[in-house]
Amino acid sequence: MAILNGRGKAVNIAVLGGTFDPIHNGHLMVADAVASKFDAHVIFVPAGQPWLKAERRLAPVTDRLEMVRLAICGDKRYSLSTAETERFGPSYTIDTIRQMKEQIMPCDELYFVLGWDSLLGLSRWHEPKALIQMCRLIAVPRIGYGMPDTMTMERLVAGLSKRVVIMDKPEMDISSSAIRERVRTGLPLENLLPQEVGDYIKERRLYLYED
Repeated sequence: MAILNGRGKAVNIAVLGGTFDPIHNGHLMVADAVASKFDAHVIFVPAGQPWLKAERRLAPVTDRLEMVRLAICGDKRYSLSTAETERFGPSYTIDTIRQMKEQIMPCDELYFVLGWDSLLGLSRWHEPKALIQMCRLIAVPRIGYGMPDTMTMERLVAGLSKRVVIMDKPEMDISSSAIRERVRTGLPLENLLPQEVGDYIKERRLYLYED
């Protein structure tokens, strides 16, 4: 199905991927900043089994999808894609971007959102040069990582510096791994994720195991 069917003008579309295990307020802060700064529609794309995290146990796909639905429900700036969870085998960002490009209008601008840490590791991704040719990147801060500079980016992937926008906020100091640990040890989750997501985690008894 075409993305944003029924529209008559070009739009900016930002793809926000991740395991969302679980989705939390940091993800939503990033989505809000990107939607506001770029006047963009943000598409959340939960991963199936990311190849860089193949050794870690993930919550069931159905639960991760439902948590994203609950978190973004009612905000017309956001939508959910099941592109990666419906794909068999390891999830590669380039495959998702190729699929998105086929579904949008030629005049649309496609962005992929990632953290500073992921940007610095881009050379290890699958087909990084093809990725930056097909979309622009939006890099958002991650606690503990310095802002990437032009020379560093060019050493990683030739041409990268001209295809990325470096944002200096928001700084995301919430992590899904910390939330999972808090659930496992019975600590409160207030102000870390939407109430609906917290209730869902309790109802489904998610994350009561060690990572």
